[in-house]
Amino acid sequence: MKIKQFFIVLLSAALGTGISIFYVNNKLENNVAKQDETPAKNNFTTVSYSNNAQPVNFVAASSVATPAVVHVTTSYKVDNTTSQQFYGDDIFQYFFGNPQQAQPRESKASGSGVIISKDGYIITNNHVIDNANDIQVNLSNNKSYTGKLIGKDKDTDLALIKIDATDLPYLNFANSDSVKIGEWVLAVGNPFNLASTVTAGIVSAKGRSINLLENFNGNSNTAIESFIQTDAAVNPGNSGGALVNTQGDLIGINTAIASPSGVYAGYAFAVPANIASKVVSDLKEYGAVQRAFLGVNISSVDNEIANKMDLDKPTGVYLQNVIKGGAAEEAGLKNDDVIVAINNKNIENVSALQEEIASHNPGDKVEVTYIRKGNTEKVLLTLKNKYNEEALINYDNELLKKLGIEIESLNSKELYSQGLKFGIKVVSINSSGLIGQYTDMKKGFIITMVDDESVDSVDKFKEIISNKKGRLLIEGKYPGVRNDFLYALKI
Repeated sequence: MKIKQFFIVLLSAALGTGISIFYVNNKLENNVAKQDETPAKNNFTTVSYSNNAQPVNFVAASSVATPAVVHVTTSYKVDNTTSQQFYGDDIFQYFFGNPQQAQPRESKASGSGVIISKDGYIITNNHVIDNANDIQVNLSNNKSYTGKLIGKDKDTDLALIKIDATDLPYLNFANSDSVKIGEWVLAVGNPFNLASTVTAGIVSAKGRSINLLENFNGNSNTAIESFIQTDAAVNPGNSGGALVNTQGDLIGINTAIASPSGVYAGYAFAVPANIASKVVSDLKEYGAVQRAFLGVNISSVDNEIANKMDLDKPTGVYLQNVIKGGAAEEAGLKNDDVIVAINNKNIENVSALQEEIASHNPGDKVEVTYIRKGNTEKVLLTLKNKYNEEALINYDNELLKKLGIEIESLNSKELYSQGLKFGIKVVSINSSGLIGQYTDMKKGFIITMVDDESVDSVDKFKEIISNKKGRLLIEGKYPGVRNDFLYALKI
């Protein structure tokens, strides 16, 4: 049987010349369920149905979910080079037209979002709002609001925004671990700008990894994929929309499809609610996700590994390399160990392990069940952050660490002596940080403006740079020097 070439498609819809759809060429056999070429044997089981059996009714679930799903539209700037590069690809010409047409710098895109609290918190996909200059949220009752970005996480392709509204209809996160393969689900979103669209299907797989986020984020090794796979009709514009069960419970956030054409013709993939709930909680509290790490390089156990390790069956996660100083090494785990459970929950593959660890914070203790040389053992370990520390990361300090500077506020006397009304002082510069590498800024520099915004405190500086991406302009002066200085760098 000839396997067709499939596209894995992020489901944000492009408006005008805006492009928010991302394609990765993958063969179907690598990323989605294969069709079995072996003819089925004629072994049939007779199933008796009750005369009182009723068809599945989706009306109640639709009435619960539809008011809580919003239409998200964004605008952002695209330079001419980027536009030409995108439009030079044949697949983009197929969907978006002739590459010779003039491309405006202002572009738009759209997707969906789910209201998760009555005071206006909304979860959506990161690729829906990434690089947006403006976020507009349209409710099912046709009211419109400006959305504020609270935080985003590329590793799960999720983002949290907020609108200034109260008493909104909303959905609660359900326990996605309880979702069963074969159960009916509904996808609710705004495909092709068709507001409040509901489609039905079944859960066709769980814990699916399609290497989408890894490729989308530049071969990131921290991307977390454990998608719920469904055959509900999902199309561009469904990104960030709700996947709900027949009770209207939110079990996932629709993110991508596997399709030979870029529109519905295959399978849809949703981020499980348990992952989404943790991401939302962290974005609210910390502005970024507190990611926990075992400190291992891993692969799913296949037949070859199972035979090599003399395992009863090919299931679990094989430890290729235990990283020095990581949580696993400190707990005594070694290369060639096979993890089969976390906190007594069976771990069958890499996706399952990623999903389970993603539900924890650095500093959390977990019980790991593993097989070593045929013996099943258990160990209690403490998870760490990406710096191999057990503490939560202070993301304000993380931003300053990236820039490579330490800053402090100036008192009124210091400001007066420099003839300034506001500003903060750079007290040290690390040569390995962005500022040390790409500018000639010196210790003692007084920052007065960042991207044309006044900086009157350390907190204001952190606020300004917290969501910056791309070019950053830092303006200020040196004590005793009359001239102003401007430093530009890319973050």
